[in-house]
Amino acid sequence: MDPVTLSTGRLLLRTVGPQDTDAVYAAAQDPDIQRWTAIPSPYRQEHARGFTEQVVPLGWAKESVFTFGVFLPGSGDLAGMLSLTPRGRGTTELGYWATREHRGNGYTTEAVAAATRWGFTHLRTDRVEWRAEVGNMASRAVAERAGFRLEGTLRSAIVHAGVRRDCWVGSLLPSDLGLPTPSAYLPAGA
Repeated sequence: MDPVTLSTGRLLLRTVGPQDTDAVYAAAQDPDIQRWTAIPSPYRQEHARGFTEQVVPLGWAKESVFTFGVFLPGSGDLAGMLSLTPRGRGTTELGYWATREHRGNGYTTEAVAAATRWGFTHLRTDRVEWRAEVGNMASRAVAERAGFRLEGTLRSAIVHAGVRRDCWVGSLLPSDLGLPTPSAYLPAGA
């Protein structure tokens, strides 16, 4: 699949490339991004270059992960990163981070809303899952503002810095956004 560009009232979501390597590298120096995400730590220039020049284009080409840089159209500033990763059986996993200087403006929630809507309408996914290590309150707040329902805590479900950790899991369904569901769904108790 060719990379897709999405826009919202305040944001441009597009694939990243070599021209974005320095911005990705600078953003990834943030200790909070290194603490709460699975990026390498310490994060080096070659990690950013591999991400923008190989990982992202290959993900789109193989349709294995759809990564969007979140940019401010006026300044061109990188405000964050977001990915949708198909996990099979109609489920797609969502991941994101926000740059330190652009947190607290609602940009990540806005980007999540645009990307999940695109996922439901173009990837024909039935369910988008969000996971975050227990304690990552900022990620949880974004997910909840975007309409995700917290479903619980999974024990030992993610690995960060070589250590298994508990994580929260939540989901968003097409029906939560008023969209048709590609597959039949029978909720418990129905």
